[in-house]
Amino acid sequence: MPDGLKVSAVMKNSIAAEMEIEPGDEILQVDQHNIQDILDLQYWTAEEEFTLIIQKNNKEIWELEIVKEPEELLGIEVSSVGRDGLMKCRNNCVFCFVRQMPTGMRASLYDLDDDYRMSVNQGSYITLSNLADKDFQRIIDMHLSPLYISVHAWNPAVREKLMRNRQAGKLAEQINRLAEAGLVLHTQIVLVPGYNDREVLQETVENLAAFFPQVQSIGIVPVGLTKYRDRLPELRIVTPEAAREVLEHGIEWQKKYRKRTGQNLVYFSDEFYMLASRDFPPHPEYDDFPQLENGIGMARKFQDEIQMCIGDLPERIQERKIHIVTGVSAAAYFRSRIAELPAVQGLHITVHEIANTFFGTTVTVAGLLTAQDIAAQLGDLQGEYFLLSRVMLRAGEEVFLDGYDVRWLTKQVNGIAVVVENDGQSFIEGLLGITIGGLESE
Repeated sequence: MPDGLKVSAVMKNSIAAEMEIEPGDEILQVDQHNIQDILDLQYWTAEEEFTLIIQKNNKEIWELEIVKEPEELLGIEVSSVGRDGLMKCRNNCVFCFVRQMPTGMRASLYDLDDDYRMSVNQGSYITLSNLADKDFQRIIDMHLSPLYISVHAWNPAVREKLMRNRQAGKLAEQINRLAEAGLVLHTQIVLVPGYNDREVLQETVENLAAFFPQVQSIGIVPVGLTKYRDRLPELRIVTPEAAREVLEHGIEWQKKYRKRTGQNLVYFSDEFYMLASRDFPPHPEYDDFPQLENGIGMARKFQDEIQMCIGDLPERIQERKIHIVTGVSAAAYFRSRIAELPAVQGLHITVHEIANTFFGTTVTVAGLLTAQDIAAQLGDLQGEYFLLSRVMLRAGEEVFLDGYDVRWLTKQVNGIAVVVENDGQSFIEGLLGITIGGLESE
């Protein structure tokens, strides 16, 4: 019997917990089907009744008869997406952020993956250029949807030039194959000036839009460039002028597609609006926020959530000085949000605009700030509070990209850290030190 998937966690009060499945156990088979990856596990355990074969830590083989409700989950997490690990990316994209990382960081940051299983499970973007025909067929047979596709350019020659992979030029037939199978696709374009802007961008948008309703969203984000580009092609950042030009065309596309499809279909990352010094579109313009995790609509959603909290703010709180830590691109945005808040006696707020010297000053987003840059620029807080957004930290941990954690930063700046989730209510509660209902949150 082949190796299976190793269990990394078991949910309390779940079926798995009742059946005494434990971390370290291996899932080998479901109804005599070998389990090679997370998709096999999800697919074969979707039934209401099935037989599960596991190998315990002590090498005992257990056969478990499972009976569950139609929507009930088994209640386990596994340590890897598949027995063979992540599918590796064989592209050599001119704008690849991983290839712009400094040496000496944790190994996982250098992983180059292009795994369709992660796309359907976690919404990560894949290029399709690393898939074999059997992978496409499996995606279709299992109806894996929605998928998140990195497009970048419709023109085959431009896409091959951007991704430096001859397989990249097959995009049109690949999108058509997935669309004909009835799969839902969310697509993104990383805009690289001089490569896929202007006429190339318009062609890409128009061809993707022709696949609606299978293509449900087209997200456009600006290229991110660090100072670590030795032996890499010379690229240009998206300037404020370029951002304004893109948005001018984009608004016309949105009007056209809303008439045709009932939704904007084309969406721009928050960074475009910040670069262009334009207000974010109103909430309805983002439809159902299909690419929120791609930085598209986060600022609008955050702003609306803050507005919903304003009526619950107290008139006064215990004296509290708090420092908001953010990147260059979002500093003006946060100052505007603070200015809109009603006065709360006892609350004193300072916004700190942290320049990214670690990756280079062309990187301006808060999510790529490091503990070292924050410590160097925040100074001695003399025991006062400082607020960090969860977006700066590794998922599930309190560790920054440079490997230093929140505890280290707290000591360096002589302050008290307040880590908040990426939503407006958590932000307001972090500022006040209380829940909106008035209960102490610290």
